[in-house]
Amino acid sequence: MTVHSLPSPGQSSARSGGRWKMLAVLAVCAAPVVASYFTYYVLRPTQQRSFGELIAEQPVLPEVQAQTLDGRAVPLSQLKGQWLLVSTASGDCGERCESRLYLQRQLRETLGKEKDRLDWVWLIKDEQPVPDRIEPGLTQATVLRLPQASIAQWLKPAEGHALEDHLYVVDPQGHWMMRFPADLDQANAGKAKRDLERLLRASSSWDEAGRPEIKP
Repeated sequence: MTVHSLPSPGQSSARSGGRWKMLAVLAVCAAPVVASYFTYYVLRPTQQRSFGELIAEQPVLPEVQAQTLDGRAVPLSQLKGQWLLVSTASGDCGERCESRLYLQRQLRETLGKEKDRLDWVWLIKDEQPVPDRIEPGLTQATVLRLPQASIAQWLKPAEGHALEDHLYVVDPQGHWMMRFPADLDQANAGKAKRDLERLLRASSSWDEAGRPEIKP
């Protein structure tokens, strides 16, 4: 029978101290994110309700491959690092889709100097070609093709609506955290803008503009 010696008090104390140091480092790294989310979710909503619906589960960007318009494969997770304003629709993009894309662009532009912290993203759910008439307006957008099934594993519409009825807000860590109402239009876009401004302000201590650009 083998007799194993017990760890000395000094060894046990050293290991325990190491674990506490590691936890302390993790806490320091996470503190700015937690604080900004506490400010937005707990403090500010008592003063003013958000126009967008806050998503409690906050599902993260799926580990799937998307495609640029020229067919190049890119991991969807490459979108991390920026706040995202996301829409989805068929590539043939009818009138409602065009209006939604225009609204995305305008919401970003109205953020002024903070606009570089927000990307507007169009996820095309099929293989339909993008009409030539709208391509000039997409120069500042991130446009990717992704099967509808993959999109639906991540984003969800409100009950009674389709995925393409909403704009979705994703934080820089890739968590979907807000969904704007299906009736979002030019008339109430100011309410959506206020939500975006509050999110950017709450995260200003830890979020900076810039990440590797997905180029066609």
